[in-house]
Amino acid sequence: MQLQFLGTGAGMPSKERNTSALALKLLEERGTVWLFDCGEATQHQILHTTIRPRKVEKIFITHLHGDHIFGLPGFLSSRSFLGGEDILTIYGPKGLKEWVTASFNVSKTHLTYPIEYVEVQEGVVFEDEQFIVNAQLLEHVIPCYGYRVEQKPLQGELLIEKAKELGVPKGPLLGKLKNGEDITLEDGRTVYSRDVTAPPKKGYTITVLGDTKYCDSAIKLSENANVVVHEATFDHKTEHLAASYGHSTNVEAARVAKEANAGFLILNHISSRFLPHDLEDLLLEAKEIFPNSFFANDFSHFEWKNSELLEDK
Repeated sequence: MQLQFLGTGAGMPSKERNTSALALKLLEERGTVWLFDCGEATQHQILHTTIRPRKVEKIFITHLHGDHIFGLPGFLSSRSFLGGEDILTIYGPKGLKEWVTASFNVSKTHLTYPIEYVEVQEGVVFEDEQFIVNAQLLEHVIPCYGYRVEQKPLQGELLIEKAKELGVPKGPLLGKLKNGEDITLEDGRTVYSRDVTAPPKKGYTITVLGDTKYCDSAIKLSENANVVVHEATFDHKTEHLAASYGHSTNVEAARVAKEANAGFLILNHISSRFLPHDLEDLLLEAKEIFPNSFFANDFSHFEWKNSELLEDK
């Protein structure tokens, strides 16, 4: 699992930060990319990455404020020019389909691929054999959702030496055992997959929270997650403003991660009031509460590997 931040600013773009967009790269797991929010100029940000728009399979919109959706029509249009043909599914609050459709109708935009719209409500919004995605309302000034992406348990590794001891030859039979299938050998004996594979491994869980003040829903969505992405629009000095605007401070985000027993916290949605030299202090304040805290900048790239969150510098 890899996370690449395409926009980490709050409200409007600045010289340092674009508006909200996050790519969850699932290239090893399913050969695709999922986007979370699509602020203005997201497609411009993508040009500076290795992400291919036609590989974007799903887009999850947290809420309908402009800094989270104004890049959507442009991205969807360019995806056609760049060879996109496969269906793309967009998840978001009521009104999203109406807004995108109106943009296309007025601009006479034609797409080369179909779009499926899913109007998000609390609960499971997507599930297949690999992943399950839950959504829950947060506490913002308009309806805003957080998303919890859970990878289902992974097949345990094949115990090759044990399989050899049972007489399994090299070749496709080993692959079948690894995939959970039982096999029959030439001498008629049955070799059961469970006997030659390690126990299933727990998949990872990532929680992506939209704009929100400190709330129980954020904690619930983040419970035992490997990685939590949480906004930090304000700091503790302006905590009195955070709740009134439906936002959180860096300290409140750290509290959410701590109370949820999360593994790692990535802070984003940073107000332009904070200059680059302010970020070190903001991060230290968060780390005092939750040591495994990181700050995201535009194009920050994180990889979940061997139970650790690794940041590419």
